[in-house]
Amino acid sequence: MKTDWLVKDKKFYQRLFALALPLAGQNILVYAVGLTDNIMVGSVSDLALSGVYVANQWMTLLQKFIQGFCTAALVLAAQYWGRKDTDSIKTITAMTARFAGVVALGFFAAAFFFPNQLLSLYTNEQEVIREGTGYLRIVCFSYLFYVVTEVVLTSMKCVETVGIALYTSVITVLLNIFFNWVFIFGKLGVPAMGVAGAAVSTLLCRIVESCVVIVFAAKKDTKLRMKFGDLKRHSGVLMKDYIKYGLPIFAGSAVWGLNMTGQAAILGRLSQSAISAVSIANNLFNLISVGVYGVASATGIIIGKTVGSGDYELVKKYAKTLQLVFVAMGLGTAVFMYLSRYLVPALYPTINGETTVIVNQLISVLTVMVVGTSYQMSSLTGIVRAGGQTNFVFINDTIFVCCVLIPSGLLAAFVFDAPAWVVFACLKCDQLLKCIVAAVKVNRFNWIKNITRASM
Repeated sequence: MKTDWLVKDKKFYQRLFALALPLAGQNILVYAVGLTDNIMVGSVSDLALSGVYVANQWMTLLQKFIQGFCTAALVLAAQYWGRKDTDSIKTITAMTARFAGVVALGFFAAAFFFPNQLLSLYTNEQEVIREGTGYLRIVCFSYLFYVVTEVVLTSMKCVETVGIALYTSVITVLLNIFFNWVFIFGKLGVPAMGVAGAAVSTLLCRIVESCVVIVFAAKKDTKLRMKFGDLKRHSGVLMKDYIKYGLPIFAGSAVWGLNMTGQAAILGRLSQSAISAVSIANNLFNLISVGVYGVASATGIIIGKTVGSGDYELVKKYAKTLQLVFVAMGLGTAVFMYLSRYLVPALYPTINGETTVIVNQLISVLTVMVVGTSYQMSSLTGIVRAGGQTNFVFINDTIFVCCVLIPSGLLAAFVFDAPAWVVFACLKCDQLLKCIVAAVKVNRFNWIKNITRASM
């Protein structure tokens, strides 16, 4: 790699990490909520832990759908921010809110009226289904508030206002710990509710965070200055662009959500200990890898804005340098991932020996995979997709999900009767294989495309 391609301007790195740190901080707190739920529910029983994990798979699928809409909005709007066109950004936000709201209502209705049928998709353990049903019927009300929060925060990210996401998450994690303590264990005169208490806690936290972001957007934001009436905005031209460039992003996110559903269904049919172990390992991974996702998100904002400004040579220089940053982030994260195995006995003192063994095996798998995640995910979503070629990630993910991950996981689990960690590794192997695709794609630079309109 020629050194003249490397960015030497300190302001670039300051800007990258000024964006990445609040986004990573937000993710730390978001995943800390999941981890504290995991720990506090796990202290009730392994069965309770498994029930909540299975029930949350429906929320995970919803998150992927909503993230698809929001990422599509972010990719398109970030380029308009490069031109300081806030009117177009408001219109894009309004359309995103309408799409996301309809999907959230559908997910809510399915969870409220058909919880048993939904949970049967993920496991055939009847005791786990019973535990999860009570949780799902309460927590599904939080879906609507979650969508409000995500859409508002996305509109803020489009204009590089990322601090509010961090502040909101601080409030949420503190409230979640307090509400869990009250409702799960029965404090301050409230009866102990166990798993149902965790659902009530999550619902209350979602309500509070949505109120916080709405007040901020209406009263404190000075860039977009969105009002409630802006939700009525519509543009046929922008709608065509949103569908043209956003549909592959949404489809890719939906495919990944269905992939997560398929993985959960495979792992959920191994054993109750395997379900608990996957829940613990995934929560630790989510918390430890926040820096990786923070840098990827910051990269998308920077690349999108730079492409929108028209300076393509600078885009190429940024892409070269960022790939080195991604590798360094992955290696550093892998060290912390491996060391997390020593936290398991302290965080989950009540889990059984079989679950502990499986957790340690899964952590070893994730230690290797996170290096690949850091490079390929950041390169493909933060550079290629944000640079304008929005369909590539969707096509690439679809091929890997349909041809590699789900088939190999099914074979390992139900044909070869492989141990849980082998099945898990098969379902995560794309994180390394995609590195080859990412390295070739990024360095061809044929993904650079300005998708904004000259005037609206």
